[in-house]
Amino acid sequence: MQTPTSSTYLAAELRLPTNWLDYTILGIYFLVVLGIGFAARRSVKTSLDFFLSGRSLPAWVTGLAFVAANLGATEILGMAANSAQYGVYTTHWYWIGAIPAMVFLGLVMMPFYYGSKVRSVPEFLLLRFDKAAHLLSSALFAVAAILIAGVNLYALAIVVEALLGWPEWVAIVVAGFFVLAYITLGGLSSAIYNEVLQFFVILAGLIPITVLGLKKVGGWDGLSDSLSKSHGSDFMTAWGGTGIGSENPLGANWLTIVLGLGFVLSFGYWTTNFAEVQRALSAKNLSAAQRTPLIAAFPKIFIVFVVMIPGLVAAVLVPKIGTPGSDLQYNDAIPYLMQQLLPNGVLGIAVTGLLAAFMAGMAANISSFNTVFTTDIWQKYVVKDREDGYYVRFGRLITVIGVLASIGTAFLASSFSNIMSYLQTLFSFFNVPMFVVFIIGMFWKRASMKSGFWGLIAGTTAAMVNYFVIYKQGIIDIPSDQGANFVSAIAGFVAGAVVMVAVSLFTKPKPVTELQGLVYGTTSPGMAEAPAKGDDAWYRKPALLGWGAVVLAAACYIPFSF
Repeated sequence: MQTPTSSTYLAAELRLPTNWLDYTILGIYFLVVLGIGFAARRSVKTSLDFFLSGRSLPAWVTGLAFVAANLGATEILGMAANSAQYGVYTTHWYWIGAIPAMVFLGLVMMPFYYGSKVRSVPEFLLLRFDKAAHLLSSALFAVAAILIAGVNLYALAIVVEALLGWPEWVAIVVAGFFVLAYITLGGLSSAIYNEVLQFFVILAGLIPITVLGLKKVGGWDGLSDSLSKSHGSDFMTAWGGTGIGSENPLGANWLTIVLGLGFVLSFGYWTTNFAEVQRALSAKNLSAAQRTPLIAAFPKIFIVFVVMIPGLVAAVLVPKIGTPGSDLQYNDAIPYLMQQLLPNGVLGIAVTGLLAAFMAGMAANISSFNTVFTTDIWQKYVVKDREDGYYVRFGRLITVIGVLASIGTAFLASSFSNIMSYLQTLFSFFNVPMFVVFIIGMFWKRASMKSGFWGLIAGTTAAMVNYFVIYKQGIIDIPSDQGANFVSAIAGFVAGAVVMVAVSLFTKPKPVTELQGLVYGTTSPGMAEAPAKGDDAWYRKPALLGWGAVVLAAACYIPFSF
């Protein structure tokens, strides 16, 4: 089923009956956000403080920030839209498309990142490959961060206009101002502590929608019976109808789900996206850095329920949602339930949670953008060897520029009825090629310095050619945008890997002495940390946390499998 191409604007009839109580809750939240920014400002004395919180934060803080940075409103609206459109297949984005990669990042890749003392993900490529790979990856990430921040702003504008009646430009200016203010004031620490707050605010908004929505449709049994009758039995299963050659709403089979989403897109996003990895790099030591994505994996396992169930409920209450016969698009699922189910006060919490989610997603990308642009582009190639305070000031300036640029890219998302499809398209273009370069570079000593650059070029080009030419021009029939994204991810990964291997065979590898701590099987002083004496609690052991998350995610799959 093709994703509708009609406007992403939310239906005008979704206006919420907000009153003074709801706006009071919203106002208190904005005041607290600015208060955190001013409080964090006192701790910013060096560029390391501004860009990486001085590598001083405890694991529980960075872990909650890690999951909140991803829990932007684009995910909340997008995954609810996925559920209304594709059903229980949405679980794949969490239990296959997130948890294994988060565990891999914590157990396998964080020792390389944190042990090498890099300040960003692209900087690791400078150490492992050469300046060409570093500059290209920095530029690609900077562009992707601005595009994704723009998605959050665009989604914010259309939601606030529909729900509260604010003009789009007012919503953009207000949200942009608050994100700009607290990141400029307190740097990454301000963003992270606000993300911890936003995590709880978001859940406080989503849980009432989920509970009241289930009650409205007769509980899980009523929900399942209604959707099985109207959409077929496969709509309420995770794997039903995904055999090769079978048709299903997702337009993908088990192979493209496992390889395209579960391996390439998932690992490409979670292991190389600096908006996430930056939270782990700000942890106080290697053990805390490893535990950051693992701690985040546990709430991630259950968040799927509070974004998937509202989408399913909306599909019951509005049977034609997302079709030409309905005024509501898939992205309207959660706003529609907010309007229909929530009383004043609770409504204010839900609106605040939605705005918090937009701000969390935007702030994560803007804070990572200012770090990469300042440390990987400006400091390395434009203005070198200045005093530390200069780069803090420039970081604040580029934050302003980043927010303004994201406003300019906001409307690029307008052609997608399902904004999660747009995000997955961006990830297949930018994150997947970076992942293949990282994974080969980390596990193959023979990968040459030049292979990183050409692997990035080949992977990005192949993914774009598949999407814009093969899929969009109808050369090969792929049933949906999501299916096309999975295929683009696989094409980008394979092309990048083949080119890296070919280039490596004909070019000179880096000396082994320069690969210490950068390639699997080598070590560096920064990668070995003895645990504190007597500090051997199970929750401080990354391996136990990691395998626990995998087992729990697998157990959650069982009721939805077939």
